Amino acid sequence: MGRYVTNTKEEQLEMLHAIGYDSFDELYRDVPEQMQIHGDLKIPAGMSELEVLQKLEGMAAKNTVFPHVFRGAGAYHHYIPAIVNSVTEKEDFVTAYTPYQAEISQGNLQSIFEYQTMICELTGMDASNASVYDGATAAAEGVLMCLDRKRTGILVSAAVNPQVLETIQTYCYGRNIEVQIIPEKDGATDTRALKEMLDAQTACVYIQQPNYYGILEEVEEIGSLVHEGNAKYVVGCNPISLAVLKTPGEYHADVAVGEGQPLGMPMGFGGPYLGFMAAKQDMLRKLPGRIVGQTVDTQGKRGFVLTLQAREQHIRREKASSNICSNEALCAMKASVYMAAMGPEGMRRAAVNSASMAHYLAEKLQEAGCAAKYSRPFFHEFVTGCPVDTGVLLTRLEEEGILGGLPLSGRELLWCATELNTKGEIDRLAGIVKEVCSR
Repeated sequence: MGRYVTNTKEEQLEMLHAIGYDSFDELYRDVPEQMQIHGDLKIPAGMSELEVLQKLEGMAAKNTVFPHVFRGAGAYHHYIPAIVNSVTEKEDFVTAYTPYQAEISQGNLQSIFEYQTMICELTGMDASNASVYDGATAAAEGVLMCLDRKRTGILVSAAVNPQVLETIQTYCYGRNIEVQIIPEKDGATDTRALKEMLDAQTACVYIQQPNYYGILEEVEEIGSLVHEGNAKYVVGCNPISLAVLKTPGEYHADVAVGEGQPLGMPMGFGGPYLGFMAAKQDMLRKLPGRIVGQTVDTQGKRGFVLTLQAREQHIRREKASSNICSNEALCAMKASVYMAAMGPEGMRRAAVNSASMAHYLAEKLQEAGCAAKYSRPFFHEFVTGCPVDTGVLLTRLEEEGILGGLPLSGRELLWCATELNTKGEIDRLAGIVKEVCSR
């Protein structure tokens, strides 16, 4: 099947005759005469395909695409198997929306069901929805799931991604809900402060694992404190890290959320990305958006349906539990194909290699003059100081085709490494850093 389906004049007339018309004018006879346009529209002639391609290539050439990336902070440069795009770019799958009569699109629903299943396996949770817009949206929706009439307090660690925190605050502002910030200590959530802040009004606590600084939080200790206070525990996860770290299910999180971009989606200027959400069984009916279930038809054959959620509840404005009524179907499909292609062992190797390269990078940067700020365990991101102006260092790296760490407050940089970074790349980076820092 071609990407464009053409039809001849004869085929158009045949279709008209099939629905009882002899001409297009007759088809539009109910449109008032004064509203009809006769003759050609007075618009400039279109460009040829070659001219359009050349113009777009010229626009794209203005972008800087770095061949060497050492930055993360929420969007990560991972290997994407060729099969991911090969499968998801088929016309059968290129769709932006679940049909309103969803059950007639069994293939689409099955793909979402498979995605949900893999997200549950990855997070160790009981149920997943069909995805939401991005990781920050997932976090905001996740904390709102935990509110009830008696408990409306939300505690968020200061060590989470600032953009995620802003999104949570924006969602809560519209509901007149205050978000309290748990202080960080040495780059991680201050558990002593958390213990003091928990009270009878606390609905949930949100942390990120690994956190924004790449540090591994004391997730089990925090979970115990949260549940002792009868609050819900919401955890933001890096999906690649879950191949080697304990899953949210293992440390008894109630809701697990995160950004699915590392699962087969390239880095882009803002997306499109994918927010994954999973929850324990007792939170299932509070999951926002779409949930696909598996059932059997009247003949006993397997089928798929949208279940447990009425779409209309999401368009009831302030009375709705959520206003999410769609999903990132194509991005979820990419994540599904990526996880299926990589398998548990492939994802484990990607996680191990990412962590190994990050630790080697930290060692080399230390030798070059950029000492690590924290001494805590980390996954594949970490913060260093910088003895010179970070702008000077980053500009020098950019001249060599290297995207360096993300500048933080003061002379600090947040670095990241993945399985795509090689030892040779890191050695070259460290050499440039040493050169700049020793001036």
